[in-house]
Amino acid sequence: MSTVPASVPRVSVVVPAYNNAAFIAATLDAILAQDYGDFELVIADHSSADGTQAVIDRYASDPRVRILPPTPAGGGAPANWSRVSAHARGEFIKLVCGDDLLAPQALRLQVAAFDAHPGVTAVSCQRDLIDASGRVIMRGRGLAGLQGVVEGRQAVRASVLAGTNIFGEPGCVLMRRDVFERQGGWDSRFPYLIDQASYTRVMLQGQVVALRQTLASFRISATQWSVKLTRQQAEQAIGFHRELHRQHPGLLTSFELAVGNGRAWAMAHTRRLAYAWLKRRM
Repeated sequence: MSTVPASVPRVSVVVPAYNNAAFIAATLDAILAQDYGDFELVIADHSSADGTQAVIDRYASDPRVRILPPTPAGGGAPANWSRVSAHARGEFIKLVCGDDLLAPQALRLQVAAFDAHPGVTAVSCQRDLIDASGRVIMRGRGLAGLQGVVEGRQAVRASVLAGTNIFGEPGCVLMRRDVFERQGGWDSRFPYLIDQASYTRVMLQGQVVALRQTLASFRISATQWSVKLTRQQAEQAIGFHRELHRQHPGLLTSFELAVGNGRAWAMAHTRRLAYAWLKRRM
């Protein structure tokens, strides 16, 4: 295992890996290629069966890397997401899934946004969608028109009205770690929305910076082609919207709630069509 640096870094990038042997090296290389140096990389494999741990172990000599013992099997994504996040020490935290990528300037630009705006609790960016070979399928997705500094309530409302997670996958978002932890860490009440639900709790505590730059890539996988999965995602999105409406009076009107729920179903249908097209393409 690698040596823990003596100084505490400003940024903790945490990677919960699971059966990512084909992609984890590209993910780790992209993180370690950042043009911003004040970060640590914390990794834990979730007892994968495909040799992921062996690939991770190649990075043990890098002083920026901390490799945790494998997370015991079970508990789903929340178990490993919570575990790697609990070992983060930085002022800011970013979770990157074991098959996604960061642009070299991602950390530098997102930290700069925090430094420029003290009231910000999260910084989000746009991302590309890529296939298994790394080819770009769609460019510059996300944020639904948001730009610059936005009040957290406005950002959350925009995401509900869009019927989808406009902030992107975890690799798109950098959060203040203390706020993230005070709000309870990863919110697993809606498993398919664990990232959006968690960002939302953080964003409601302050402002958000929406960077209209592509600083991450999300890899589309075959497991996302399930019709059943997209239906469950829509149902959980609606449950999440209703919970927000109940817990935060004034955040959403009844009309906005209805619009967001309708669009969640529409987005599910759009995803089914898109995944069918992608399956033929890939």
